[in-house]
Amino acid sequence: MAFHEVRFPDNISRGARGGPERRTQIVELASGDEERNASWANSRRRYDVAYGIRRADDLAAVVAFFEARNGRLHGFRFKDWGDHKSCLPSGAPTPTDQMIATGDGTTTAFQLVKRYTSGSQTWVRTITKPVAGSVTISLNGAPQASGWSLDTTTGVITFTTAPGAGVAVTAGFEFDVPVRFDTDALDVTLDLERLGTITSIPLLEIRR
Repeated sequence: MAFHEVRFPDNISRGARGGPERRTQIVELASGDEERNASWANSRRRYDVAYGIRRADDLAAVVAFFEARNGRLHGFRFKDWGDHKSCLPSGAPTPTDQMIATGDGTTTAFQLVKRYTSGSQTWVRTITKPVAGSVTISLNGAPQASGWSLDTTTGVITFTTAPGAGVAVTAGFEFDVPVRFDTDALDVTLDLERLGTITSIPLLEIRR
């Protein structure tokens, strides 16, 4: 299997349905109380892109994309319109959006991450598919136009010179979700008088 660095059509993904899921085991005790345990440390996203198909050409584009990925075999990029920036959806990314790491004077490579905070709780999401040209970096709040490089296939930032000890490394960016089709068959309802429909086209986030 391989990962194809190509994005699912934006005009169709915009109408998709889906979001994060988690897996929790719940055991109900004889007393009526319950015990809960998180089976997954991280969430995983699911989408259904059938809702984004509005024209016959959209249907043809999805079939072509599906065939080129060999069904479930190869992964690809997907834009989650509700969560694709380092900032709020209504904002524009800035180089101080997300705390990536604190320099130690030795480390030169840092993974892009996005933090989700509510109250005192924070979950850190690894960002592996940043959008080329969208990433900006700052050190202690000072934007860095050069001195670093980005691997858009892994989300790793590499500095030419290691940030000094205690220096805050922050970033702003847009990103895609690595996904694959979660079916090997497209159930198309053929209707030559109208457009033709697909009941469901599930996508599943790839976690590595």
